Amino acid sequence: MVMKPNFSLRIHTLASIVHLAVAAFHLTNETDYQGLLAFKGHITSDPSDVLSSWNHSVHFCDWTGVRCGKKHQRVTAILLPSLQLVGALSPHIWNLTFLRVLDLQGNHLNGVLPEEIAQLTRLQILGLTNNSIEGELPRNFSNCADLRELLLNGNNLQGQIPAELGNLIKLTTLLLEKNQFTGQLPPALGNLSALTKLSTARNHIQGTIPSHLGSLSNLEEINLGGNNLSGHIPTPLYNISSIHYFALASNSLGGTLPPDIFSAFANLHTLYLGLNQFSGSIPSTITNASQLQFIDMGANYLVGPIPVELGGHRSLQLFNFERNFLGTKEGDDLGFITSLTNYTKLQVLSVFMNRLKGILPSTIANFSSSLTQLFMGYNFISGTLPSGVGSLVNVQFLYFQGNGLSGTIPSSITRLQNLLELSVSHNNLSGAIPFFVGNLTSLSKLFLENNMLEGTIPASIGNCTHLSILGLDHNHLVGTVPQELFSISSFSGDLFLAANHLTGPIPFQIGKLVNLDRLDVSENDMSGEIPSMLGDCAMLELLQLGGNKFVGSIPPSMSNLRSLTYLNLSRNNFSGEIPRFLADLPFIKILDLSFNEFEGEVPNRGIFLNLSAFSVDGNNKLCGGPPDLQLPKCEGGGGIKHKSKKTARMRTILVIIIIVVVIISILVGIAAIILCRSKRLKIGAVIASSAKDHHPQLSYGELSRATDGFSGANIIGEGSCGVVYKGVLSSNGQDIAVKVLKLEEESASKSFMAECKALRNVRHRNLVKIITVCSTVDFRGEDFKALVFEFMPNGSLGKWIHPVRDGARLSVSQRLNIAIDVAAALDYLHHQCHIPVAHSDLKPSNILLDNDFCPRVSDFGLAKFLAVKASGTESSSMGIRGTIGYVAPEYGVGGKVSPEGDIYSFGIILLELFTGKRPTAPMFSGEHGLREFVERSLPDGLNRVLDPWLCLEEVQGNLQQCMISILKVGLLCSDTQPNERMDIREAVAELKKARNSLGLQVSGRGDNA
Repeated sequence: MVMKPNFSLRIHTLASIVHLAVAAFHLTNETDYQGLLAFKGHITSDPSDVLSSWNHSVHFCDWTGVRCGKKHQRVTAILLPSLQLVGALSPHIWNLTFLRVLDLQGNHLNGVLPEEIAQLTRLQILGLTNNSIEGELPRNFSNCADLRELLLNGNNLQGQIPAELGNLIKLTTLLLEKNQFTGQLPPALGNLSALTKLSTARNHIQGTIPSHLGSLSNLEEINLGGNNLSGHIPTPLYNISSIHYFALASNSLGGTLPPDIFSAFANLHTLYLGLNQFSGSIPSTITNASQLQFIDMGANYLVGPIPVELGGHRSLQLFNFERNFLGTKEGDDLGFITSLTNYTKLQVLSVFMNRLKGILPSTIANFSSSLTQLFMGYNFISGTLPSGVGSLVNVQFLYFQGNGLSGTIPSSITRLQNLLELSVSHNNLSGAIPFFVGNLTSLSKLFLENNMLEGTIPASIGNCTHLSILGLDHNHLVGTVPQELFSISSFSGDLFLAANHLTGPIPFQIGKLVNLDRLDVSENDMSGEIPSMLGDCAMLELLQLGGNKFVGSIPPSMSNLRSLTYLNLSRNNFSGEIPRFLADLPFIKILDLSFNEFEGEVPNRGIFLNLSAFSVDGNNKLCGGPPDLQLPKCEGGGGIKHKSKKTARMRTILVIIIIVVVIISILVGIAAIILCRSKRLKIGAVIASSAKDHHPQLSYGELSRATDGFSGANIIGEGSCGVVYKGVLSSNGQDIAVKVLKLEEESASKSFMAECKALRNVRHRNLVKIITVCSTVDFRGEDFKALVFEFMPNGSLGKWIHPVRDGARLSVSQRLNIAIDVAAALDYLHHQCHIPVAHSDLKPSNILLDNDFCPRVSDFGLAKFLAVKASGTESSSMGIRGTIGYVAPEYGVGGKVSPEGDIYSFGIILLELFTGKRPTAPMFSGEHGLREFVERSLPDGLNRVLDPWLCLEEVQGNLQQCMISILKVGLLCSDTQPNERMDIREAVAELKKARNSLGLQVSGRGDNA
């Protein structure tokens, strides 16, 4: 009977154990329950009301998005993706000690990632993709030894990527892209031997790619694009044969690609290496990449041919080699097109902006119907657009601009009903714009500019109701602008019709284009008044009407154009007063009202206080305005206050006396005073005498015969003060350039005297050579003044940087030699003349080129002797001293003429030489000019700024760094602060250094610094 108490004791003990177990069970479940409630408590917005089920009415294992283990009823997963939850992650998440999966991707979670999350030692998947998590990544993640997937892409995480991540040896997926990580890639990532996917793309990571990553033998996808990585791709990476996705685009990686890259990556289906600095040729093993679907190597420095036989890439969908230097000297570079027509899945083909030569093959019509984008612009492709191009029925983007294509636009294009954008600009296309272009009803952008198209603008374009941009400028179009064109309400970009032979008025329907950004009808023969409905185009930023025959006043409705930044009404017949509202336009940066018939008072506020930003030259009835404009004072009614004839005559005599005293020596002073009192002052004779008679004497009759009676057919240039004619002297057959002054212009006489003074005192091989001057009367007894120069057969530099027609272009060596020579000329003017001279109007049209493309700086009409301190020497009565775009900013606020002003102009010209972009191009406005465009793009965006027409065939090796050095000289010379600009001698030295490093020659002309 002794056994009974023992049995009772055992029963009691067992009951106690069960009770403790039940208590422990409830305690651990309570921990999970409280952890989930804490998670819910940190969610501030739940649009889907998904967390409403998280309450005590049901067990937490049945709550939406919660998963529990069957054995212990502990939380193992929280799955709440893409529910737009807002809030932060609760630090009490660590209470869920059995949690294996936390998937909160695609929400709006913010705040930092709590370090307590690293205590979830059973965690296998952490998914926080596409939230707003910020702060640094906890370094104690290595405690999560079972972690397989770490998905943190698309957040705002900062700081360096912790090296401790290298301890997560079970990790298979690491996605950190689209954050704000800095620093370098930790070599410790090479320890993640199980890793199959690695992405740190689109961060701010610098340095080189660690060679340790070559140890990731199981890696299948790697994406390091969109960072600041430099150096070469480490060789060990090419040993990972399992890689099928290889993306390193948008970095600063360089070097050549190994010839066997496509053999090493036998399973490669995606290769993204664009926007880097890779050089060399396309690896020949590309023919072996039979699995390739996407290849993008655009914006590099690849050279040589595109392989004609591209292998069996039957799955190829994207083929992008744009913005390289592909092509051969021999030409016939387009054979690869025929090969690509066999690829039935090809959707995108781009070889845009290379050096490919050859006739466009007709086989281009054989591309599969899957092709949607074809970019072949800015090469050296000739021939015609094949008539079969209409078979590309699904193509949406078709770009052939900037080539040498000729012939007409084929009628088959009308079959491209899915076409969204068409560009054949900058070619040699002729004939009329086909009327059937109106059948392309899906078209949104049409670029036909810079061709030789003739006839009228077809009214059928009005059927393209989705059109937002239309470029027809620089053709030979005639007739009136069809009103249907101004009825396309979808215009939200550009409407460019400039440089044609269009006539008639601006249709009143212009008011329907309420979203139009830019309108340019300049350089035509259009007439009539500005329609008041133009004021309805409230979004207009650029308006160019210059060079037409418009009349009337500026309508008051234009005060509604509050978005205007660029307004050009120059060279028309506009009249009336300058409206006050022009000074009140909040964003206006450039205003050109020159050479019209405006009268009355010039406003004295707003843009009119910045002399470098506006021009009213050639309006002889204006008065008032800013003092630096030096216009006559206005009477009470706003008109010009006239001086007495006696006062005006005495002032004229005084000015002439001062000028003559400067020009001639004291020994002939008395003779000069006598000549000044004569009815017609013969300045040419004085200059010739003082120059020791080495200039020939030419009469008006001789110059008239030399230029065929100053025939319009012989005009080679025209400015505000004169017209330049080409002529041939009958006495010796010499070619000459005759600059005939427009004496009706008030500033012409001053310009004539300034140029005579300057050219009499300067001698340099890079300055224009004057033959003689002629100051006499013409056959009608009227005053005649002209300067005769040596003729420059290659015209102005501006015509070579911006040719009207495609043809020969300046090479790198020619551009660099020209820049060095122009800088040498400025060095001479500023430092080596007996009296230093400031040119004051340096620009490409004032730089002439001889037979050897040796530059000659010309047009000294605004030149000033820097040593002269007399009143009025440092300022100009002609308004803006120089030309908009090239004039130094300090001149616009009354700054004195100085060498630094010329250096600024030279800096802008240097940038223009190598970018091919005018500083006054419509793409630049306000504070975002040519200089800022280059400055923002260097060094990583060099290819985006370089002139695509650069002839780089003779340049190899360190081309990129030299181009950057050249552009930096331009930036330093064009600094907005005069005292920060590079000295011109230093600029010469730096440019010569660049030339030497490129191994360029001086074109057989010797060094002329």
